Amino acid sequence: MEDIDTIAVLQDPVRRRLYEYVVAQGREVGRNEAAEAAGVARTLAAHHLDRLAEAGLLESGSRRLTGRSGPGAGRPAKVYTRARTEWAVSLPARDYRTAAELLAEAAEHAGLDAGLCAAARRRGEALRGSAAPCGGLEEAMEVLAARGYEPHLEGEGADGAAGPAAAVVRMRNCPFHSVAERFPPLVCGMNLALLEGLLGTDGPVSARMDARPGECCVVVESSKNNRH
Repeated sequence: MEDIDTIAVLQDPVRRRLYEYVVAQGREVGRNEAAEAAGVARTLAAHHLDRLAEAGLLESGSRRLTGRSGPGAGRPAKVYTRARTEWAVSLPARDYRTAAELLAEAAEHAGLDAGLCAAARRRGEALRGSAAPCGGLEEAMEVLAARGYEPHLEGEGADGAAGPAAAVVRMRNCPFHSVAERFPPLVCGMNLALLEGLLGTDGPVSARMDARPGECCVVVESSKNNRH
């Protein structure tokens, strides 16, 4: 199936709501939960979820949602998560990924990490423009969401809270994922510098490295809790 045909599957509004809900959870989602979130019947949700899985936009599996095992635990339920495959459409055809990988390879071999980070920080500042540094985690999440990072708040503390429960913003998506997989130190450093420029370094929030599998390598938190 061509990428454009796959993406066209999301044209149905119910199907798109279900897809966006599953993606936003960052975990396996069952049919009942997805149906309730989308405001549709379970049978309709099941149909659309399976269609998304057939198209390659979601991955499906099964597990017992009760958390129990053995007799009386119930039958395994079908669950869904976002597929790892990337889909893109460009008309006419373009291949920016290859160009990005070649430039990253050349920069890494030439030891241009510092220059790349400086350029990324300038670009972030240019994107922020005349706006003041982000005023808090909520505002930072809005900025990050607009750039495709899919931010979510983690931790029970509020802005400025101290201790292990202090809230941090983690991101389920890295816009540079494909290139970062091949050149992690170079691209992750660039990403951190870009976000420092975008969010500001002299405001109430700041960015730092905290890589975790399946998420962006950068987290954003209250400057009071930043470890650097």
